[in-house]
Amino acid sequence: MTQLETMGANAKQAARFLMNAGAKKNDALLAIADALVENAQAIIAANSIDLENGKAAGLSDSLLDRLRLDGGRILGMADGVRQVAAQPDPIGRVIEGRTLKNGLRMEKVTVPMGVIGIIFEARPNVTSDAAALCLKAGSAVILRGGKEAINSNKAIAEVMCSAIERVGFPRACIGLVTDTSRQSATELMQLSDYLDVLIPRGGAGLIKSVVENAKVPVIETGVGNCHIYVDESADIDMAASIIFNAKTSRPSVCNAIETVLVHQSIAEKALPVIKAELDKKNVEIRGCERTRAVLGECVIPATENDYAVEFLDYILAVKVVDSLDDALDHIAKYSTGHSESIITNDYNAANKFTDGVDSAAVYVNASTRFTDGGEFGLGAEIGISTQKLHARGPMGLNELTSMKFIIRGNGQIRA
Repeated sequence: MTQLETMGANAKQAARFLMNAGAKKNDALLAIADALVENAQAIIAANSIDLENGKAAGLSDSLLDRLRLDGGRILGMADGVRQVAAQPDPIGRVIEGRTLKNGLRMEKVTVPMGVIGIIFEARPNVTSDAAALCLKAGSAVILRGGKEAINSNKAIAEVMCSAIERVGFPRACIGLVTDTSRQSATELMQLSDYLDVLIPRGGAGLIKSVVENAKVPVIETGVGNCHIYVDESADIDMAASIIFNAKTSRPSVCNAIETVLVHQSIAEKALPVIKAELDKKNVEIRGCERTRAVLGECVIPATENDYAVEFLDYILAVKVVDSLDDALDHIAKYSTGHSESIITNDYNAANKFTDGVDSAAVYVNASTRFTDGGEFGLGAEIGISTQKLHARGPMGLNELTSMKFIIRGNGQIRA
C-alpha cells in the first residue's frame, strides 16, 4: 500500500469509531479549541516560515493575507471550533417517517458520509474548520493543503491530532497529506476505495482539476465571480458603500465582488461616487467604453476576460448596461453561480432580479460578503457550494451528512 492508501485505510477505520461517538465528539472539539489557543505561538512560528517562503515566491499581498495567521485569527479558529461543538448533532435526525400499508415502519435518518477528502489552497484556517465540521458530522477527514501553507498546516494538524487523542479518539480521525506534489493530489482524487466524497476548496484551476480527474464524488465549492448591479432607482451613496465593502473588505475571498454593472441612466452620477469610495483602497478599475467616457483614462479598458476572471485582488471590472435585462444576461453569461446583488429602490426590479439570477445567494441592497456559514447562522463552513446537487451555498454540518432508511417490521415478506 502507498502512504496515502494507508492513511485512507486508517481513516476508514476511524470513521467507524466516529459513527457511534455521539456527544463525545464535543469533548474532542473542545479539546481542539483549547489546544489551538495553548499552542498559538508554535502555530504562528510555523506560519511565519510559510509567509517568508510566500514573499520569496512573489505571492501577492492578497494571497499573503489569506496565508497569514496571528493571535487574533487563531482565537477566531478556536471560536469557530467551539461554535461547531455548540451546534446540535446532525447525525441521527429523523428527516421523515411513516407506516406503509403493509405495516412496515419506515424512517429516513441522517448518517455520516464516512471519509471526506478536502483539497484546499493557501488558507491554513481551513485545516481546523474542515476538521471540526467533519468530526462533528461523524466523518473522518483527509486534508491536503497547498505547499504555500504546509508548515502551518502541519503544526495545526499535529495540535488537533494530539488533542483528540488525549480524549480517546483515534488520531486517524484527522489526516493531513504532507506531500504537496501534484502526484499526491492526483492520488487523493483517485482514492476511491477509501474516500466517500471529495471537496475542493480554492481557485478555478484547482476545482477544474479535481472535477476532471477525481474518481470519487465531488462537491464543487469556492469560485466566486460575483456581481453587483446598480439599478436606475438605486440610492447612490448606498451603492458606493456596499460596493466598497464587497470589493475591499477582503478582496482575496470568494464572496468578494469582481464586477459592477451600472444602469446607463444613473451611470454619470453613480460612477464618480463609486470610484471615489474605491480610490480609498486604490482599486484598479477596468471598464467598458461608456465607463471610461464618464471616469476618464484612469480606467483601464476592459477585455472579455476581465468580466470572466476572479481577480482576488484590488481590481474591479465595471460595465454600463442598458437595462436590468442586460444585467441579467451579463450575469448569466459570466457568473460562477456564487453570489450576486442588486442595489435598487424598485420593488419589482428587486423581485425580477432575485427570480432571474441563478446563483447560490442572491441579495437585495446588501453586500455579497455575507455569503458565509457564520454570517448565515450555520457556524463554520466547509465552503460555498456552487453546484445544485445535494448542497448549495454555505455548507455547514447538515450538508456534510448523508441519509439511510431504517425499516422495522414484524415478519413481512414481499409477494
